[in-house]
Amino acid sequence: MTATNYKEGCKTVSDNAEQRAVTRQALTATTFVEIVDTLVDNFDVIDVLTVLTSRSVELLEAAAAGILLADETGQLRVIGASTEQVELLELFQIQNDEGPCLDCFHAGKIVTNANLALPSPWPQFAAESVRNGFPAVCAVPLRLRDAILGCLNLFMSEAVALTDPEVALAQALADVASIAMVQDQATRQAAIREGHLQQALISRIVIEQAKGMLAERGGLEMDEAFARLRSFARSNNLGLTDVAEALVAGTTSIDEVFQARQAQHPHPNLADRPGH
Repeated sequence: MTATNYKEGCKTVSDNAEQRAVTRQALTATTFVEIVDTLVDNFDVIDVLTVLTSRSVELLEAAAAGILLADETGQLRVIGASTEQVELLELFQIQNDEGPCLDCFHAGKIVTNANLALPSPWPQFAAESVRNGFPAVCAVPLRLRDAILGCLNLFMSEAVALTDPEVALAQALADVASIAMVQDQATRQAAIREGHLQQALISRIVIEQAKGMLAERGGLEMDEAFARLRSFARSNNLGLTDVAEALVAGTTSIDEVFQARQAQHPHPNLADRPGH
């Protein structure tokens, strides 16, 4: 390689890095606005948490994300995940009563592990996570002041840790989503938390039913069925749970969802960045 080619190569790498930084900054701003826009009555909590998981994957060096929320008894429940694979991994974590998200929830602090192939406090979870292609994890608390609502779990496809700025951004996203869930009414924290969790659990059941209907009719994977459902809701300015309920009730047809034009992605794509 000549000196000229080397300099041109370095300039290209530098330009690409700068472009990714600008894109990430724009998407970060869009994400915060999108979550803050949910601070209205009767917002769709599942949609808020879906935004949190999908944007966490896009903005951070994470391959997948999942969310657990605590019910009124303090038991963690799987509420959202960026893929079905991660949803099963989160369930495995709860069923075996070990994992970073449980430690994060009980301590109210960020818990990270950059190489689950090495000895860890969670041998069963670590082995299952590595087997699924996620050798590193970062669990971030969903919190409002002293109340810990649940956790955001970030899974990496390589044995690397998130950088400090990325961890800080993940916590900021989690904090804003937590505020949205409790609608910033501190005097009724417990009641609101339990009410929204119950709403989330009910919503998740009907959404799973709608996903199953779409998957069966169209021969789709569950992830693709959910993407179709969410795209239809957004393109028609409807709540995700409302569309799922209408689909299950038969007031919205499956064909109507399939025939709807796919909504354009509302923000820049970061999929071509290194590591993705």
